[in-house]
Amino acid sequence: MNKKQEQVLCINRKNLPQSWVTQRTVLPMDFPTFAATCTKAEFSFVRRGIAEEDRQKKQIIPYILLQTSDAGMTAAYNRQGSEKRLHDLWSIGIGGHINPEDTAMGADSFENILKTGMQRELDEELTQRVLNDPIEFIGIISEDITPVGSVHMGAVFLIRTQDPKGYLPGDELHSFTWHATQKLSQLNLELWSELALELLNISVNPAL
Repeated sequence: MNKKQEQVLCINRKNLPQSWVTQRTVLPMDFPTFAATCTKAEFSFVRRGIAEEDRQKKQIIPYILLQTSDAGMTAAYNRQGSEKRLHDLWSIGIGGHINPEDTAMGADSFENILKTGMQRELDEELTQRVLNDPIEFIGIISEDITPVGSVHMGAVFLIRTQDPKGYLPGDELHSFTWHATQKLSQLNLELWSELALELLNISVNPAL
């Protein structure tokens, strides 16, 4: 399918809490709160070619982080995919757009649509993964600094694993490598990855 013709999950910015759509948003949150707020805000599927040019819409993207169980190592890869505006930046987030195929009979809840889309993205991006590793929702990230960020919102999930070798990358995850978490800032990270690291630090150390 032509990427511009693809239908993607969107929410009108004006229907979201103002604190969610600041210039630089990093908000820890539980999943029921996120899902209930997005449901109330009324989501819809919009042609991607339109959504990418409409700053009044936020495309909801599952952004999944992989870490070792002790948080000492984090997976990262080099961006070389269809989004050319992110090329050559490093990312710690696996994920992509939510599509109508992630609904069941056209009447699924936001919660189920997002979780289905997240699982589909993991299956598409990884040729192998540890299926019984827990997946935790830790909050949202959003920014209006870059052209890409201004039309997207990240729903951040975290997988912690005792078996990093159990995760093998697909073709889209170029130079997929496990890095020392404390040294990730030495990479040329995309802004969302910087925000996700900040969210992780808040989630682990809420008093900070």
